[in-house]
Amino acid sequence: MSGHTTATGPGGTPADTGPSRLRWLALAVLVLAVLLVGIDVTVLGLAAPFLSEDLRPSSTQLLWIGDVYSFVIAGMLVSMGSLGDRIGRKKLLLTGSVAFGALSVLTAYAHSPEAMILWRALMGVAGATLMPATLALIRNIFPDPRERSLAVGIWGAMTAAGTAVGPVVGGFLLEHYWWGSVFLINLPVMAVLVLVGAKLLPESRNPAPGPWDLPSVGLSMVGLIALVYAVKETAAYGFRWDAAGAAAVGAGALYTFVRRQLRLPAPLLDMRLFAHRGFSGAVLADLLTILGLSGLVFFLSQFLQMVQGRSPFQAGLAELPAAVGSVVAGLCAGWVARRTSVRGAVSGGLAAVGAALGACLWLQPTTSYLLLGGVLLVVGVGAGLAFTVTADVILSTVPREHAGAASAVSETAYELGAALGIALLGSVVTGVYRSFGTPQGVPPDAAEHARQSLGEAVRTADALPAAAGTGLLDAARDSFTEGLRYGAGAGAVVLLAAAFLAWRLLRGQRLEES
Repeated sequence: MSGHTTATGPGGTPADTGPSRLRWLALAVLVLAVLLVGIDVTVLGLAAPFLSEDLRPSSTQLLWIGDVYSFVIAGMLVSMGSLGDRIGRKKLLLTGSVAFGALSVLTAYAHSPEAMILWRALMGVAGATLMPATLALIRNIFPDPRERSLAVGIWGAMTAAGTAVGPVVGGFLLEHYWWGSVFLINLPVMAVLVLVGAKLLPESRNPAPGPWDLPSVGLSMVGLIALVYAVKETAAYGFRWDAAGAAAVGAGALYTFVRRQLRLPAPLLDMRLFAHRGFSGAVLADLLTILGLSGLVFFLSQFLQMVQGRSPFQAGLAELPAAVGSVVAGLCAGWVARRTSVRGAVSGGLAAVGAALGACLWLQPTTSYLLLGGVLLVVGVGAGLAFTVTADVILSTVPREHAGAASAVSETAYELGAALGIALLGSVVTGVYRSFGTPQGVPPDAAEHARQSLGEAVRTADALPAAAGTGLLDAARDSFTEGLRYGAGAGAVVLLAAAFLAWRLLRGQRLEES
């Protein structure tokens, strides 16, 4: 195999990426960005109780602090992926990295809830530049299909590692330092990424991109943000007219966006990509997988801490088997898909995740970690295998010049899947949880407060006499665990359906050979 590769440089001219070892060093720089995004997704949830004591946000402000990042990043991914195709993915990545680091400092030292919401929103804009740019650069740095499969596996493994390392590092920092420290860990990573990436990463872009259509940018932002907002509000509060209105606005904007893309000579997103069955099947598999997993992932940390009594640091450690399984499976995914088949690898991985979620139907507050750790390991292996192969399929089925936009579609499916999963499966969990009765000796108003959330139940129980508090907490924990069982069962059904659809839609799909 040749020791040199080329990537499309400025204006479409070839850009030498250097010897093989330099390509892998460039990959090491790229995975720093996804490691950081994975960490940032998880640390805010851990820090929320601590910053609440300091900034005193209202309940609405606290929700916006938690949600605005995902709202903005979901709305900006397609636009930023397309922008990278036009101005250069390296330029977009490095610019976004500097902005992400600066905004991390501002977030760490936010002095009010309003400032926190603003900085988190702007972090969403910066974060939207990172994931599509890194995957698109991998598409150009590694033209050899087998090398690219391994590179995509490493990329996916580091995403999973960041999600797992976040609770561990965040839990340690929160036990020793103030809440802002969890955001400052971004700085050294970003510094290395920018300084080394400026030297090692080759520039790549679409040689004939056409203009960046601003009306399309606005339509995609409005459509996706409104849709995600409607889903999350409905999940939190049930049917409300403002959420229904947002859903209507979002659907209308996305419909207009699609119509506009089909008419433009140089669209922001080439809708013809979806005509490729492999591309559409891979994107749909990603969306359904995240949707099915969200019920377990979103509530598992609460179960480990507030039901089984672990500290944030211990809960983070308990979730590590999922990351370990995902890392190992990601590194082997390309080999597995070539030795068996693409649809076999993806469907098998999703079926394994579905079976692991099904095992949670026997979950109890006293369930031993042996079962939980085994479930998480299988979830990690199955999801790592499926996600890595679908990412490889998405990259290999689109022209190189559209790699940024295609990667952004994949990431958008992830964000939408997470929002829908938390809304649909989260509603199952919370609906079951809120159905527990009033234990003997507990005032009805105290029980009503406890039904708002498991965290509220813990606080309410602390204020009651010992016997009544214990009875309330036991009832709340049992009910929460029952809700988690129902949510995991529903997730298992979704994952098994995703496995079936992947088997049908990815029929005949193959990874490229050298």
